[in-house]
Amino acid sequence: MKKWEEIRLAYHNEEKGIREIMRETGHAYRTIKRIVEGSEPRKYERKQERSAPVLGKYKEQIEEMIKESEKMPRKQRYTASRIYEIVKGGGYQGSESTVRHYVGKLRGKVRQAAVYLPLSFEMGQDAQVDWGEAEVILKGEQVKVQLFVMRLNYSRRIFVMSFPSQKQESFFMGHVKAFAHFGGVARRLTYDNLTTAVEKILTGKERQEQTSFLTFRGKYLFESHFCTPGAGHEKGGVEHGVGYVRRHYLVPLPKVESYAELNDYLQRCCLAEDQRTVKGQSATIGEMWQKEQPHLRTLPAHGYDCCRQVEVSLTPYSQVIIETNRYSVPVEEARKQLVAKVYPFQIEIYNREQLKPIAVHERCYGREQDVFEALHYLSLLAQRPGAFEYAKPLKEWRASWPPVYEQLLTQLRQKWPDERGIREFIAILQLHQIHAASLIEQAVSQALHHQSAHLDGVRFCLNQLLDPAPSPSLLDLQTRPHLLGIAEQPLNLAQYDSLLERQPCL
Repeated sequence: MKKWEEIRLAYHNEEKGIREIMRETGHAYRTIKRIVEGSEPRKYERKQERSAPVLGKYKEQIEEMIKESEKMPRKQRYTASRIYEIVKGGGYQGSESTVRHYVGKLRGKVRQAAVYLPLSFEMGQDAQVDWGEAEVILKGEQVKVQLFVMRLNYSRRIFVMSFPSQKQESFFMGHVKAFAHFGGVARRLTYDNLTTAVEKILTGKERQEQTSFLTFRGKYLFESHFCTPGAGHEKGGVEHGVGYVRRHYLVPLPKVESYAELNDYLQRCCLAEDQRTVKGQSATIGEMWQKEQPHLRTLPAHGYDCCRQVEVSLTPYSQVIIETNRYSVPVEEARKQLVAKVYPFQIEIYNREQLKPIAVHERCYGREQDVFEALHYLSLLAQRPGAFEYAKPLKEWRASWPPVYEQLLTQLRQKWPDERGIREFIAILQLHQIHAASLIEQAVSQALHHQSAHLDGVRFCLNQLLDPAPSPSLLDLQTRPHLLGIAEQPLNLAQYDSLLERQPCL
């Protein structure tokens, strides 16, 4: 800028010619002509890219993540913040702003600054609830899961749990688990107009709530507040929280084998957040929650049973139908009318006269599926051993049972070619109804080893596993040295002759 000013002053004020100025400054004719004819200085343009010794070796990794991000779900792509966390974990020592600048350059985006109205909340008074969607790799397949998110407004502590659906039983279970995570209940919860809670939207803020939601709310004694339809900013904290969870917990897509594994991972992520300090706060989330927790409403002595109870009828195949799927029940417990409790992850089936379920299954979210427990059909199969090779529940079990079972079945069939061998094998399988599968497998292996491949042999080995004979302990004679030599001295058979010389007692 100083050179630009000197050249213009020399030309316009001192009336020097361009060639004279060229000789004095050493600049080219075109450069001086452009300066004296223009009224604004030309902006500096870098001809070569600035070297980045700290970020340089991470640029290729960042570029790969940006490329990978384009193939990922729109709401679960790598953010600059997440990329910074990953490269920092790999040894990057530079600043986050450098990474953000490079990511922005790769994406070619200029974001408009968001503007928010500052809010303040009292301890234990408010929390916000929302649902979100995300994708994970579940059992090797990319699937969409539903995320229940609750956030305390004062401390910003967050709870996240994944479900296969947003049904009411999942909605209630999310609350119960969140209340346990927070150690209490906020006095007011803010929601969208969820159909699991709201039956009908009335004038203004008035809502006609679901009867089951009123029952749930009455147990935990919180007040519900529903947002204006389409006004997501009214619960912006939890809306931001859903996005934060997707970007920071689920990028890259986690690979899990079950919802239980995924929820364990999400719980660990939530607990790790306690160490984070939200911008503008003087303490960590965990420290603020420690202050807020005593102000939360106390949890009831007994939690809410997060299920939907439905009456079901038995089919001719000893199954009940729930949401188009068929679940088996034990043939000996079968009744025409049964009751099912539908939980987010399992199905429990009851006889009305019994307090314990007669069948428990993992819940199926497919359609027109058969969910069998082979043990439910063994008593019927014992009466009809000819159906052994064709029974569908047994075929499914047989595909995954231990190889020693096939060895046992082969030996039983060789020993009793008629149906007795099948019946004997079914009787052994029925031991699963009262003993752990791992114990049965060990007992079968031992029975085969001892050439006792039959029901009594398996039972004997099983009893030994359940109640092993105590091993004799050695007597410590170190404190009685005069007894140490006993049983080690040579035998004196003459002592037996002396016994023969004695007169018998009359």
